[in-house]
Amino acid sequence: MKSIRHRRSTSVVLFAGLALLFTGPAYGQDAINNSVVKIHVTNREPDFTRPWAKGTPKQVAGTGVIIEGERILTNAHVVNYAVRILVQGHQETERIPARLVAVSPEMDLALLEIDKAGFFSTRPALELDSELPKVKDTISAYGYPIGGEQLSVTEGIVSRIEYSRYNFGSMGMRIQVDAGLNPGNSGGPVMREGKVAGIVYSTIRSAENIGYVIPAEEVRLFLDDIADGTYTGKPKLVGYFQTVENTTLRQRLGLQEETGGLMVRDPVEEVEDYPLKPWDVITHVGPHPLDKKGNVRLEDGLNISFRYLLTDLVKEDKLPVTILREGEIQQLSLPVVTEIPALVTSLRGAYPRHFIFGPLTFTTASQDLIARINPQIQLVLKARKNPIILRQFDRPAFPDEELVILSVRMFPHPLVEGYDQQSFAAVHRVNEVDIKNLLHLVETIRDSEGKFLTIEFYGMYETMVLPRQGMFDSTEQILEDEGIRTPYSDDLRETWENRKRT
Repeated sequence: MKSIRHRRSTSVVLFAGLALLFTGPAYGQDAINNSVVKIHVTNREPDFTRPWAKGTPKQVAGTGVIIEGERILTNAHVVNYAVRILVQGHQETERIPARLVAVSPEMDLALLEIDKAGFFSTRPALELDSELPKVKDTISAYGYPIGGEQLSVTEGIVSRIEYSRYNFGSMGMRIQVDAGLNPGNSGGPVMREGKVAGIVYSTIRSAENIGYVIPAEEVRLFLDDIADGTYTGKPKLVGYFQTVENTTLRQRLGLQEETGGLMVRDPVEEVEDYPLKPWDVITHVGPHPLDKKGNVRLEDGLNISFRYLLTDLVKEDKLPVTILREGEIQQLSLPVVTEIPALVTSLRGAYPRHFIFGPLTFTTASQDLIARINPQIQLVLKARKNPIILRQFDRPAFPDEELVILSVRMFPHPLVEGYDQQSFAAVHRVNEVDIKNLLHLVETIRDSEGKFLTIEFYGMYETMVLPRQGMFDSTEQILEDEGIRTPYSDDLRETWENRKRT
């Protein structure tokens, strides 16, 4: 099963028959082993119970593979929040410092470099496969899983290939294999016929022998993207769409039996002069017709989401499409974006921002925080109509909107006696001022006047009335008692200290 990108690149090659004679370098077992490294990481993840501090250092391990350019490819989640990265070669004891040079949290890929002279002289770069494997192809997964120190090699077969969701709205091809994969395998190569077919990145712990691999095709897109030193991301089409499978819907749209496509439910006009309208039907992307589920059929018979073609078809940030609008066929060029605005975003390797005021700690909602909230607690938050659950997949209602929330607990202090803990409560108003974001909260509190400070929250949470001056006066003592260096993130310092009231 060749990718469409590979087919395009080879379609113009003369003497194509000779390609069968040249399949790239042949790697013996020792060469493959030497090109797979163990990665030791010391990381400090965010501590969402104490957003002013980093978490306790932890030791984690993963796998990497040497690729062209004397670089080491691994998963982003292996090196996430790393404060130190060490690389250990096969059958070696020395651990060599490495640095992170590129990362895509969206596609869970990262590149490392090291400065050790001679390290790559006996460790050849493994070649990325130019084709997708076929279902039932035999593969070998290399890595350093838990349970031992030596390189592990497990065999399996490709059981599924599909276009699937990765992280933060990004999508790409994904290979499912039945090889035995465990923690520590992450970032290791999956080999097919002496080439890297993909990179291990996840398993399903509740199932046996189901693992997922990022195919070499996606790795190449990542490498091409970072060639200029910056990771941009894949193009994305703006808007909400639905399939045209329902018979009555098709009658309403005036679609012929052979016509497929996707109906525009909401164009979401973040882009100026966006050409799509509700009830439009996208029937083709470029020259490719869509079926009733919005899929395209590739040359090898694989039906796959039209989004797979965007990277190839988008030119100068525009996607050519054919639409049906009120029975009329039109040709349009749709603007695409690399990032779709979201109200609750991922931290993407950053630490949460915070603002401590008296016994209260404010921060912002993030997907990272929500992922760490117990599912039962999430149900409670939903019942209390908390927007960090109800709006976690919304787009911002206005530019720079953030959900400002209270941290897990309030510091013990007489000023807040009698109030509930209010964990994760989202701030609505302060002294009747609607709060837009964390910076706006800091400004509002800084410039507040009068005897009282009134804080209202969204959903079923208590309103807090606090002594304004008492909150100012208590902050420094609370910081000292708790051993906290500063009451605010660095980005809030200038705002808070400007005209700060004492």
